[in-house]
Amino acid sequence: MLVSQILKSKGDLVFTASPHESVGAAAALLHSRKVGALVVTDPEDQVVGIVSERDIVRMVAEHGVASMTQPLSICMSRDVIFAALTETVDDLLTRMTDRRIRHLPVVRAGRLVGIVSIGDLVKSKIAETEAEAATLKAYISAG
Repeated sequence: MLVSQILKSKGDLVFTASPHESVGAAAALLHSRKVGALVVTDPEDQVVGIVSERDIVRMVAEHGVASMTQPLSICMSRDVIFAALTETVDDLLTRMTDRRIRHLPVVRAGRLVGIVSIGDLVKSKIAETEAEAATLKAYISAG
């Protein structure tokens, strides 16, 4: 299965934040939107980073509650790893496992068009495996 197929079923909504927003505001947005990561964009909508729940927890653990008023730019990951619409679930699962990341922004021609999480990929992989199993069972039963 391709990333484009996952986005077709889950949608292309991506929650973004500005690097100037506070860590606390980003934490509130993560909580209210029930997502695990925000893509950080500049005023021209170019991706400049990504921030996850894990990044915020690390920030609070290292610097205390006062870090909630600091700009998001100090705790976001700047080296963003992207996915393309034409990549396969298996390719992305490998990349995410190797890099120990859980979210990949999806780009087309340099433009943000969606985001996939490891949960999205696992869900897709399970559905694919179940469909294959059902097809094999039907084939064997018809035998």
